[in-house]
Amino acid sequence: MNAKREPKILVLGIGNILWADEGFGVRALETFQALYRTPPHVSLLDGGTQGLYLVQFVQEADYLLVFDAIDYGLRPGALKIVQGDEVPKFTGAKKMSLHQTGFQEVLSAADLLGDYPEKLALIGCQPLDLEDWGGPLTAPVRDQLLTAADIAAVILEQWGAPCRRRARGEMVEPLLGNDMDMASYERLSPGLGE
Repeated sequence: MNAKREPKILVLGIGNILWADEGFGVRALETFQALYRTPPHVSLLDGGTQGLYLVQFVQEADYLLVFDAIDYGLRPGALKIVQGDEVPKFTGAKKMSLHQTGFQEVLSAADLLGDYPEKLALIGCQPLDLEDWGGPLTAPVRDQLLTAADIAAVILEQWGAPCRRRARGEMVEPLLGNDMDMASYERLSPGLGE
């Protein structure tokens, strides 16, 4: 008798770290990776602003969890979790940036190609500022990174992929060799701390 294979799970952060709160998705993924070890069938991907280049990754995923800055019309920093068929409605609800429309197109393309994730969840954060080129996340959005990471861990556990909290001080490999983590980026950003 064949053993049932684990579902392929993709945790995806999308957004542009150069536009203040637009970087929430990438920074939330970075925070999640720093806090949690994931099972082997879970992959993490900094999707940045890759748009349609993400289709192949979405097609390969049985379950997809996305972090993103979403204009829900809520107070800045508010988190909202949507799942299933509701996700595409929110990734294109109020266009804030080029990547958001692109991600709605990614989901549509995967659906048209017949490889749409069986389970889909979005952890979205209401931005405060999307106009600060080179600026960091604003305080209300930054304050939600840990909560967003913890919510992701809960969702993954519900999907049969329990994560383990990392030991304090444990070294964590960057998602990409040339990643600039939030602390390094903010040290280089002009005008911070003034």
